[in-house]
Amino acid sequence: MDRPEESPKFPSCDAYFDTIQSKKKLPLSLQESLTAAFAQIPVSSFPDVPSGRVTEIPGETSVLDAVRILSEHNIRAAPVLNPEPGEPANWKGRYLGIIEYSAIILWVLDNADLAAVALSAGSATAAGVGMGAVGAVGVAALGATGPAAVAGLTAAAVGAAVAGGLTADKGVAKDGVTAADHLGEDFYKVLLQQEPFKSTTVRSIVESYPWSPFVPVTLDSSMLTVLLLLSKYRLRNVPVIEPDKPVIKNFITQTGVVKGLQQCKGRDWFDYISALPLSDLGLPFMSFDEVITVNSDDLILEAFKCMKDNKIGGVPVVEGPKRKLVGSVSIRDIRFLLLRPDLFSNFRQLTVLGFMKTLGSTLPASGDDGLVKPPLTCAPDASMGSVIDSIGSRITHRIYVVDGDFEVVGVVTLRDVISCFIHEPPGFCDDYLASAVEKLGDEGTAGSAGNS
Repeated sequence: MDRPEESPKFPSCDAYFDTIQSKKKLPLSLQESLTAAFAQIPVSSFPDVPSGRVTEIPGETSVLDAVRILSEHNIRAAPVLNPEPGEPANWKGRYLGIIEYSAIILWVLDNADLAAVALSAGSATAAGVGMGAVGAVGVAALGATGPAAVAGLTAAAVGAAVAGGLTADKGVAKDGVTAADHLGEDFYKVLLQQEPFKSTTVRSIVESYPWSPFVPVTLDSSMLTVLLLLSKYRLRNVPVIEPDKPVIKNFITQTGVVKGLQQCKGRDWFDYISALPLSDLGLPFMSFDEVITVNSDDLILEAFKCMKDNKIGGVPVVEGPKRKLVGSVSIRDIRFLLLRPDLFSNFRQLTVLGFMKTLGSTLPASGDDGLVKPPLTCAPDASMGSVIDSIGSRITHRIYVVDGDFEVVGVVTLRDVISCFIHEPPGFCDDYLASAVEKLGDEGTAGSAGNS
């Protein structure tokens, strides 16, 4: 598994955006005209979500039910309703945040640490899962960390684990994800059927893992604000509310914006930019050795852990020293582990390639090799228009840049595409963006400029 050194946190937003802007080979007059035009377009003009109504998830919904809702509606994220909304006209009281697969995977991986320790002590019952909270000293002794640690293990579990010789030195909790990999179906019995895991609510996940903050705009805000939030400031979605009403009228995503750009074919400005090769737009942003990959023989939970650690939404799956692309895994795929554990009876040794083959044998539109549909790819000299068409044809957040030998040499994300069409005028919407940045910084959502 290839991982570059962790990049700086939120300050990297400016570095990323400034680099993209400096590399773009676009006439300044065109950039200024486009930015001015987006600043004049109200958010109210953006098409509504396909269903016409934004899917919302009550805060007391269980994790599994939330995953089912996201999967059934074919969406990646949804606003979370506060069961105790407070003032009816205050959206800050009405909504707790946004739940998305990224936060769910953090919960799964942190609880994998705890479930691994409990199961290794003998059984979930013997370990005392569900009888109370463990003290900080016990958690530290076992090496379990993260918000789930306080709610995950019990004093009885700690006692059983220590009695069984499971100390941090023996490595059981030192790498809980790897330990969980060797627990088979019993892992699911703890994570999905035993307390306190079973009763974990969406509210607790949103509060413990604020991966995607609730930063709304109003119907009369400008689309430039939205585009900046979705590109420079790393948000994947922006809720739209009515002024003075705590009701979400729309939910604008990176995917929705790129699909909107795709509809601009025939307009001079779009045709000009779409005809340019990626290199003229500063893409791919990362160099060859900065692209984060996983190997096909890595364990699938390690692949998810890689995405968690690097705060990215997906990784290319490669084989061999030449890093030949053979597939991809995204954070959204965690839904298959949670909703279809019956598919993974050999979970104790499930590799990334095994995961892809198992899905390929059960899902429609699989390839001849039995794998899930292959990832989107493009050549280094591809045009921006062809990239937009490819991404717009499928629900995906990235396209991999490959050479003639199918070696991964770069990645282009939705964020990259949006960044190519705008720049931030000096002083634009300072107050609003400053408050958004502060919220992002406080909640720790910004990560590296990786494959997000």
